[in-house]
Amino acid sequence: MTDKLTVSVLGTGIMGVAMARNLVRAGHTVRAWNRTRAKAEPLAADGAHIADTPAEAVQDAEVVLTMLYDGPAALEVMRQAAPALRPGTAWVQSTTAGIEAVGELADFAAGHRLVFYDAPVLGTRQPAEAGQLLVLAAGPSQGRQAVTPVFEAVGARTVWTGEDGAAGSATRLKLVANSWVLAATTAAGETLALAQALGVDPQSFFDAIAGGPLDMGYLRAKSALVLEDRLSPADFAVTTAAKDAHLIVRAGEQHGIRLDVAAAGAERLTRAAAQGHGDEDMAAAYYASFDEARTSGS
Repeated sequence: MTDKLTVSVLGTGIMGVAMARNLVRAGHTVRAWNRTRAKAEPLAADGAHIADTPAEAVQDAEVVLTMLYDGPAALEVMRQAAPALRPGTAWVQSTTAGIEAVGELADFAAGHRLVFYDAPVLGTRQPAEAGQLLVLAAGPSQGRQAVTPVFEAVGARTVWTGEDGAAGSATRLKLVANSWVLAATTAAGETLALAQALGVDPQSFFDAIAGGPLDMGYLRAKSALVLEDRLSPADFAVTTAAKDAHLIVRAGEQHGIRLDVAAAGAERLTRAAAQGHGDEDMAAAYYASFDEARTSGS
């Protein structure tokens, strides 16, 4: 087995560009593509080949990694890549696509005789840049040697959730984890908004809970982005968080449960995006507590 692979990275947004860069640093040959080429161009300085089309990017690839906006986008791009895909190529599908979409993507993989790995990741921009993502992966044991070097380049740890990528067990775990992340982010934003409305210094709240069971590093980190006006560049953008929140709500509905907090969080994120905060960090959902006039003047 060779440890050095030719890897096609389709999608070089916040996460994809960091993953591609770490693959290059690990010694792999990287062929990158992004719908907006300018977002992929910086990778050329690292040694990646920037492709003009998905088909060009997957040419001769041993592993194809997709990190796109959602399931339909991943399917569309892979259809564009289809003429150059080789049977037996491993497809690492890291887009947070939702349960239904994973099945559709797996069907595409089967139709083109690709080895499908459902492999979303946990982490935001900074851990992605540091190669410290948590990879959640499902797929056949036979063939994992082809994708393990990719996971080791982009992540600190891989958690295998099953043998059948089409079943979406990794995506299911990702949705559960993201439901907690988004709930915590929503709660942090509402807490800050209430403190402002009541004339309470947020630091007095942090001091009150310091060191106790209510204290939380994530609360402090997301609050600091708002309080210190560091919402750009985003670690995880409002628009993407809204998409994931709606996937979580949909998954709950499909399995007979109501997720009231997730539904409210999805609505807040959507409202914040409509107010012009879509490209900012998801902590900017804080602004959804205020009307548009007040937000635009803040």
